[in-house]
Amino acid sequence: MTDLRERVARELERTRRRSAVLTEAVDDDDLIRQHSPLMSPLVWDLAHIGNQEELWLVRDVGGRDPVRADIDHLYDAFRHARKDRPALPLLGPKEARAYVATVRDKALDVLDRVHLEGRRLTEDGFAFGMILQHEQQHDETMLATHQLRAGEAVLSAPPPPPSTVDVRGEVLVPAGPFTMGTSTEAWALDNERPAHVVDVPAFFIDAAPVTNAQYAEFVAAGGSPPLHWTRDPGGWLATGFGRTAPIVPDAPVVHVSFHEASAYAAWAGRRLPTEAEWEKAARWDPATGRSRRFPWGDEDPGPQHANLGQRHLGPAPVGAYPAGASPLGVHQLIGDVWEWVGSDFTGYPGFTAFPYREYSEVFFGPEYKVLRGGSFGTDAVACRGTFRNWDYPIRRQIFSGFRTARDARPAELA
Repeated sequence: MTDLRERVARELERTRRRSAVLTEAVDDDDLIRQHSPLMSPLVWDLAHIGNQEELWLVRDVGGRDPVRADIDHLYDAFRHARKDRPALPLLGPKEARAYVATVRDKALDVLDRVHLEGRRLTEDGFAFGMILQHEQQHDETMLATHQLRAGEAVLSAPPPPPSTVDVRGEVLVPAGPFTMGTSTEAWALDNERPAHVVDVPAFFIDAAPVTNAQYAEFVAAGGSPPLHWTRDPGGWLATGFGRTAPIVPDAPVVHVSFHEASAYAAWAGRRLPTEAEWEKAARWDPATGRSRRFPWGDEDPGPQHANLGQRHLGPAPVGAYPAGASPLGVHQLIGDVWEWVGSDFTGYPGFTAFPYREYSEVFFGPEYKVLRGGSFGTDAVACRGTFRNWDYPIRRQIFSGFRTARDARPAELA
């Protein structure tokens, strides 16, 4: 278990460094300001990260006394809507930083002492993995808040790599069964479980996400432009993290809603892929018939595979990650942009809520649509070929894009 404990400790430290970058890039006034009614103040996210870590790692796993039980209600995401959170008596920036530091010290002490077997919550370090993913998810949320804030740029990163291969057109995914979801991934969350066989008819899927240039043609035909696009005499401009520049034609379009993605697909004579189609394109290996962890195989994502982890502050051009392509030749399924699919968010056959209903189950139903694959702001610890995200179909502030699909015609299969 020593290797597991060391891995968890490294990931906790690495993740907290990212949280620090996102909260220390701005002054205290910016931390407590609400930059959009769709988002919490950054200081709320920071303290919420600490509160969840305290609830699960310090109190539940560790059995320790509460650090700040008096603030639990302030950081309960189900009790207060985002638009109402600035009016709460939240911890200030200095208090929030001290709180999360105290909680982290206690959590690391728990990590050193707790048995990582014999209890489902701690088996294979699940509770620690859950908290790591939770913090990284809020880091991506804070990154989206940075995208919405007004003022000068405060975040920086090198540009993504250029395209190195020509990727265009569509790929045929043959009919047949594949294993969807997982029953073996140690840190997979409840909505990814259990593994189950799905028989998928043959279909075609875009080899790459829809690009800015392709989407601009749709806008010219009467479609709505993405969030953060503005018209210029020379063409379309996009504003990202305080910087405005011409759109990158061959980069995946980002900040589009499910409704806009669906409208584009219909305009193009196509549709959004179902969730099962997306996952089969991403995981199914035609040579072995098994489902991989990722399009490229079972190894964890590296910088050669995908645009993840806020290494860059935008999607990479199509063709920038050939090492991350699936066996069938579908590119950039992981990273760059979350991809809307045409499915409602529901539980898989045999779903069991764990460790609490509020993580997934309360969101099941037609009100939420599924997104797959992660974005440039998603960390590798919170991204797998089975990972499922969901949101309201009107949402555009998230790092969302899409690719299209269509049914295969009988003549095309002869």
